[in-house]
Amino acid sequence: MKKYLFLMASALLLLGSCSSVPVTGRRQLNIVSDNEVLSSSLTEYQSYMKTAKKSTNATETAQVERVGKRIAAATEAYLKSHGGESEIKNFSWEFNLVQNNELNAFCMPGGKIVVYEGLMNIISKDDELAVVLGHEVAHAVAKHSNERMSQQVLAQYGAGILGQALSGKSAAVQQIAGQVYGLGANYGVILPFSRKHESEADNIGLVFMRLAGYNPEVAIDFWKKMSSSSTSSVPEIASTHPSDARRIADIQKELPSVMKNYQPLPQFAAATTTTTATKAVSTTQKKKTTTAKKTTTTKKTTTAKKTTSKK
Repeated sequence: MKKYLFLMASALLLLGSCSSVPVTGRRQLNIVSDNEVLSSSLTEYQSYMKTAKKSTNATETAQVERVGKRIAAATEAYLKSHGGESEIKNFSWEFNLVQNNELNAFCMPGGKIVVYEGLMNIISKDDELAVVLGHEVAHAVAKHSNERMSQQVLAQYGAGILGQALSGKSAAVQQIAGQVYGLGANYGVILPFSRKHESEADNIGLVFMRLAGYNPEVAIDFWKKMSSSSTSSVPEIASTHPSDARRIADIQKELPSVMKNYQPLPQFAAATTTTTATKAVSTTQKKKTTTAKKTTTTKKTTTAKKTTSKK
């Protein structure tokens, strides 16, 4: 009995090694091949997009594509400079905005990212959208889907070992033990790793958006805004996402390191400057136009007064 329980515990302890996550360096389990994951996820993605209705808002659709592609390009440049380009060699980035009122976005392996229109209702600028898309790109690059699938395979293997250990017991005892193990695997291994993935994606996402020339410091206010707009009351222990308070606290903790150790890549720093300059020019032009209108109005009024006086 002890032997089998030891083997089961050993199987569960395997959840956490084999490969390294970019940026964080965390060791992760990855026993499912990229080809298997990408093939199955592409089929699911294509099936989803056939039924989903793409947004008809051309401005927001273009914004999602623009910000997404910029973060993807910065991510690829970072991985290439750190010898990790092979990690995304089979990726084909896609950024879609679909008609759905939920405050949500998701990423599928291979760089397929979908944003819901509902989320765009609380996004006021590119930097906030970059928080979301940086997070989703991070999920893809960190191969969290591969790790989740590997966890499930190993969890099933562990359940099989438990079945052998209890083979001499009654069916009722085996059923109860199986239920206990199922809860243990769910709350003790699977969900905590999922929350770890979310926290890791937050961290890596801040880095990717920083490299792309966006400001990670807006993440705090953005997640506070998300928190006030969210209606979820699921306790953290049963949720795949960290609580809002915990997420914000973790981001506040990571921000100083991100701002200190990472700078916008040259090509994106220039783009940021250009964008700022364009906004400044636009503002100046508006002021000039307003001034010109005021001057013209004043001249017309003065002329009218003179004409009236002559009469």
